[in-house]
This record gives sequence, C-alpha cells and structure tokens, in this order.
Amino acid sequence: MKKKMFAIFLLFTVMTGCHNPASQPLQSRQAAEGNWMLPYGEWGFAFFTPYALPAITVYAQVLDTDGYLYRFGTLDSTQENPSSVGTWALNVGRYPQFNKVKKPPQYMLFCWDSVIDKRSYETSILFSPETWQRMKTPGDHRNRFGDVVWYDTLLIGLAPEGKVRLWLEEVGRYPNIPVTPVQIVTRSGKEMKFCQGVTRHPNGYHYFGDTPQFIKGKTYPYGNW
Repeated sequence: MKKKMFAIFLLFTVMTGCHNPASQPLQSRQAAEGNWMLPYGEWGFAFFTPYALPAITVYAQVLDTDGYLYRFGTLDSTQENPSSVGTWALNVGRYPQFNKVKKPPQYMLFCWDSVIDKRSYETSILFSPETWQRMKTPGDHRNRFGDVVWYDTLLIGLAPEGKVRLWLEEVGRYPNIPVTPVQIVTRSGKEMKFCQGVTRHPNGYHYFGDTPQFIKGKTYPYGNW
C-alpha cells in the first residue's frame, strides 16, 4: 500500500510543482477498488492553533479518492483555540464553510505561515484507507438531537516547530479521534517544493494580541505539541 500511495505522492508533487490540473484522475489501487462515496455528501477541514501561538494557512490542495484535485485559495480562517495551552485540547469543534471536498482525501498539501516561529512551512500528508473508512462509517452514538453522527470534519492543529496534528471531530462526546496518516512531512525554507514565496507576511512577522505577554518568561515551543 505504502509504495502505491507513495507513487501517487510523487505524481502529485510533479503536478503541483507545475501548478496544472491533472489530465486524468490520480488514484491509488485502494482508492480505485473501493466505493468511497460519503453518505453525507461532503467533508470539511479546518485549521486551528494553540492559544496565543498564531499561524495562518495560506493555500491548500486536496487530492480525493476519486483522483480529483481541489485547490483552495480562499480558506476558512485559522482560529486560535483558547483551551490549547501547553498541549492540544481534545474538545475542539469547527464548522468549515469553504474547505469542503466530496470524497475522502488521498493526499493533502498546504502552505502556512507560523507567526510564532516567524517562518513559512509546507506540509504534505498521505492518508490511509483506514481514515477513509472512518469518514464513511457512522458513529456508535447519536448527537444531542438524536441524529446519526458522521466523522465529516478533519481538524488540523498548527503549532510551534512546524508541528502538525490531525483529528476527526467527535460529535456529542470527547475526545476527538486522532488521525495517523501514512506519511506527514513538513518542510521550510529552501526545502519547500511548492510553497516558496506563498505567504501572507512578505514583509516579516510581528507578534500581536496576547502573544507578547503570554510567551514572556516561557521556553519555546511553549508546550508539548
């Protein structure tokens, strides 16, 4: 599986490097052999940060299990989570508006600015069929309205040191469900393959809001992420 998925990764890297859409769908064998239609239509993804350790996602691309590429120049805002202090809170909830995809993700790439690190990053993620299956399988409980629970929101935490963590949002109870991808790689500087110059801070990074006071006297990276 990993070799086949890695082949998709290489094809996708070449494709995004050229910034052209795929002429035909790119699918791994596992994606092509399965029925990954989602009962609820679309899933969404949302980015968030720890309290007072700001970052912002600038651009994202998702290759779904049908092999189609989604580009996101307009993204839902990267929100600070006040409960994530020193470590990730497991009760984060988000409702994506723009970040929507019809089929589960094979591959994802996004460019982001870590204001707290004062640098840009590029993160690429290969997802497993186990994640796809979880996204199309109902939960074993109901929400507070008595409706079926679906795992339709991928939460992406962005932390100092370029650390990225993934969860599927749980509904009606906690904690959120950790997602372990086949591969996750975060690059910065000259190592970035696609995100060179993709930034919202071309003139440098400045701390603002609660950040200066919050980090005063603390040791970087200000927690265990």
